[in-house]
This record gives sequence, structure tokens and C-alpha cells, in this order.
Amino acid sequence: MGYDNLFPDHIGEEGRFDQFDNGKVLAGKQKNKLPAMGWNSWNAFGSGNTEALTKVMADKIVELGLDKLGYEYVILDDGCYKPERVDGRLSNEEVKFPSGFKALSDYVHDKGLKFGMYNDIGTNLCAGAQVGNCGYEDVDAKSYLEWGVDFLKVDNCYYPFDNATFSNAENARFTFAPNIKAIKVDGFEYKVTSDGKITGDLARLEDDHVTFLGTYDGTGPDASPVGPRSSELIFDIFSDSEKIVSLNVLYATGKKEGIGQWLQVAVEDSFFYDDLLKETETEGSYEWSQEIKISLSRGNNKLRLMNHRRQENTLNSYARLLKELKKLDPDKDIYYSACEWGKTQPHNWGYKVCDSWRILNDITFRVGSDGDPGHGAWIEDYTTSVTTQYNKAVIMDEFSGLDKGWNDPDMLMIGMDGLTETQNKTHMAMWCMMNSPLMLGVDLRRVSKGDEIYNIIANEDLIAINQDKLGVQAKRVYSSLAKDDPSREYIRDIDRVDILKKNLSDGRLAISFINLSLKDNNEEYAVTLHDFNPKGFQKYMVKDVYTKEEVLNDKDVLMVKGLKACDNRTFILTPVD
Repeated sequence: MGYDNLFPDHIGEEGRFDQFDNGKVLAGKQKNKLPAMGWNSWNAFGSGNTEALTKVMADKIVELGLDKLGYEYVILDDGCYKPERVDGRLSNEEVKFPSGFKALSDYVHDKGLKFGMYNDIGTNLCAGAQVGNCGYEDVDAKSYLEWGVDFLKVDNCYYPFDNATFSNAENARFTFAPNIKAIKVDGFEYKVTSDGKITGDLARLEDDHVTFLGTYDGTGPDASPVGPRSSELIFDIFSDSEKIVSLNVLYATGKKEGIGQWLQVAVEDSFFYDDLLKETETEGSYEWSQEIKISLSRGNNKLRLMNHRRQENTLNSYARLLKELKKLDPDKDIYYSACEWGKTQPHNWGYKVCDSWRILNDITFRVGSDGDPGHGAWIEDYTTSVTTQYNKAVIMDEFSGLDKGWNDPDMLMIGMDGLTETQNKTHMAMWCMMNSPLMLGVDLRRVSKGDEIYNIIANEDLIAINQDKLGVQAKRVYSSLAKDDPSREYIRDIDRVDILKKNLSDGRLAISFINLSLKDNNEEYAVTLHDFNPKGFQKYMVKDVYTKEEVLNDKDVLMVKGLKACDNRTFILTPVD
């Protein structure tokens, strides 16, 4: 289908960048959900999942008693639909899912579990099927409700209006402003070199023009998630009276990362233009725009030139599906997971529509199949490792909570090849401390009660930390490589020790000492407990979540000496009056 009726329109005020931090949710999004727990088919089977395998996984969740521990969702990922729509609707792939999705949903529900499915805000799914939600939000919402879906994982491949992975690179014209040399306001010319100011650290001045007016692509690990993620070009305009004047912009358009065609114009918080400018002949051929009418107040005015559409359009698209679901059944509670890869910094806006949001690209590209467990890594240069995902998520606590939702560093790789038992234990501890969704990605036929994998994923104390009703992500209070504030400093070198502190209900604490390094560490590390103790508790019962040993601590210090490579020591502290 064509994109004409899907073209990003002038979104409502509530969806603008300027409103990202106003605390208001959209389209009936419900709050106060704890991180989701369950099993997802992707890491185990990729696109090769089947109805038969899904039923076995549901059976195993119950057989292993994982449902009693909180693992409740069974989620079909990519590869379950026919490659094209049938009469405009989603349809089951008949060889792999012969009974249809409603029958499979009923099977999962009969086990006392919940049923989840997958789609994409774009035109296609990541594996290529031409059945994305884009333009079909109302139709698909009806199908999901008919099938009894409790969880939706919605991806970000083939999104028509962003330069997303697998999409047309020229779509950057939607997500970046043109290069700008100068402006005219009421006939007076202002040059960017002498009169303009750049906010943020993405845009830059090159010779006589400003370029890269837009938002960082957060898909990879290069940029910190903390701090300004976008840039604007600002001119201070003085007016001797309140009046409406003409603005012209000297610009050149492009269709690549950094130079686009879409310009937003605002004076203070009032928007006057939000659309594509006429395409210029080349990236180097500048021309004056048509007149844009703006309103000035008496005195100083902050004129803003920018493009926040990378974030605004994506928010709008995720909101469309939620809006249709709530229109059909406002009381149906569906857990809404944005698999957005961190591309548009969804931690800034995800709370408005979603219950969790992916913070990076996938944690592994080497997924399994029936008979192959797939492969995970502790460290890699890109996103495909435990530590890459952790390094970013660990400083994102300010963006999560019961009133918002959860940062999602992707599925657990426990049970895949490539990770040791120690690395798997620490992987689990990290995700639990960070209130990350706990989505198993292992073929559960490889798990038996009491074995190595089971003992890690079924650790009741770690799960209790993750699912604590207070709903607070851990804060990093110490890192051996931190130069300033360990809670906000983005550190990618894993040759370090981190200490995380997580507030729990009833005045309790969880504290985790983590050695990310591939080398043993024989140093001594300690935290002073009264630093975390607003109620003045003097004594704590300290429980080791692995040994289950409990000891009384009345020394105001919790200390560990020596941490094996990739290992952790994690404790739950309960105050004693």
C-alpha cells in the first residue's frame, strides 16, 4: 500500500518533544506494572518457532514450576504470520501454526499462562513479512483482541519515516533539518556563524552552516543515554513590540544522516512551522525558504530551528496501535513492549505509551533453532553482549519506575552457548537489580529442575528483587572507573567493579557487587550503609542470595573481599529495629 495516508501529520501538542517530560500518558496507557516475566521464542528458535514448540514451552514452564515464580507470558516472536496479509488481515503461517492463533492462545491460557505476539510499527517485520502494523492499527487491534493477546512486542524495522535498520537511508530527510546558513526575521538577516547558538552536542557548525540538526541514533552503543540527545539552532531575537513577522531560512536539503528536509520552527514553546521544505537542487545549493509567519513578543524571543521528528513520529506510531486497542476494549490490559532498539531514545518518551522499551539493538544475532541453543557473549564491540546492554541500562534508572515503565536490555541469554555458569548468574543478577523484563530465551527442553540453568532462572531471591512492589531500578553508587558521578557516567571499559544499590519495600535494600572484568579481582570493596538509610536503622539481617546464609550486620559497613572474573555478590538487607 502507499504511504500517503500514513504520512506523519502535525502531531498533537501532547506528542511533541517539548512535552516528553510532562508526566502525561497517551491513549489510555496504564501504569503501575512490574517488569514482565516470561518466555520469548526468538533467542531459542528465531523465525523457526512452531505451534508444537510453543506448546512444549508452555508445558515446560508449568512442569518446572516457573509459573509459580512469576514467569507468565509465552510470546510468539517473528516468523509466525503468513508473508502477506489475507484480505487485509494478519493470518497464521499454516505449516508452522496449523491450528491458528486463537487455538494456541486458548492452549496457553488453559495452562494458567498469558499469550503474547509480535509485530512492527513499520510496513514489514524484521524477517521480511509484509504484515507490519503501519496503516493497519485498527484492523490488527481487532485481531489481537479476538485472539486473546495479553502481551504485544512491537518492533521498529522498515519504519517508513526514519532511517531505521533495513529501511531506505533516504528517509533521513524526515528526521533531520536541512543545513542552514542564515535567517531573515522581519527583513533583518542573522548568520549562523555570528548570531546562532547550538544546543546539545549532535549538531555542529561546518564552515558557514549548521548541520546535523536532529536526534542521535541510539541503536548502537556509541552514545550515552544520559543528557541531551538532540540539538537545536537558537537565535535570540529582540522585538520592540508584540507583532507577527516573516521568517525566511537560507537552507539546503539532503537525504542522508545529518541533513534532511523537515524543519520545525518555534518561538519559545509556540510552533509556527512543522513540515518539509522544498527540495533544493543539491546539498550545496542554498536558497531562501518561503515566508514563514511567526509571532514575536515584546522584548527578547528565543527562535528555535530544529527537527525532533525522529522521536515524535515514532512515539506517534506506537501510540496509534495502543489507541485502537483501547478504543475497542478500554479495560483490556495488554503489556505493551516497544522493541525500538533505543533508536529514538525511547527512555525519553516511552512511558507515555509503553510498559517497557528496548534500549539497544539485539543482545544476540546468533539465535538458536530446534536442536541448536544459539550463542551469547559476555563482551562484544557492538550490542550483542551482556556487558554492552548492561553498561547502558545501569545508568538509566532515572527513566524507569512504576509510574513510567522499564528499560529493556533485551532477553536473557541464560542457557545459550558462549556464557559460563558464573556469567549467567551475573547476567541474571544484573537484570534483576535493574528491574529489566525477565524474558527467557532458552529452549526449556534443555532445563531440568535443580540443574545449573534452572537454579539461576529460578533464584527466588533475585526474582523478588526484580518484582519488588516498590518498583525502583537499582542505582550504581560506585564504579572503580568512574571519574565523577557513577550513577550517570557512561563507562564501556569492562575492566572494573560496580556496586549497585536498589531500594526495596519495607525499608529493605538489595546491594550487588559486580566484577565485569574477565580477570579475577582480589581487592576489598565496601559500602557505608547509613548513606542509604534515611530512617536511621542501625542493624540489618544480610542475606546472600546465592548461599542463602543470613547474618546480623551492626557495623554500618557491608564489605566483600575478592570477586572472581565476571562474578557478583548480591545481598538483601532487612532492617532490624
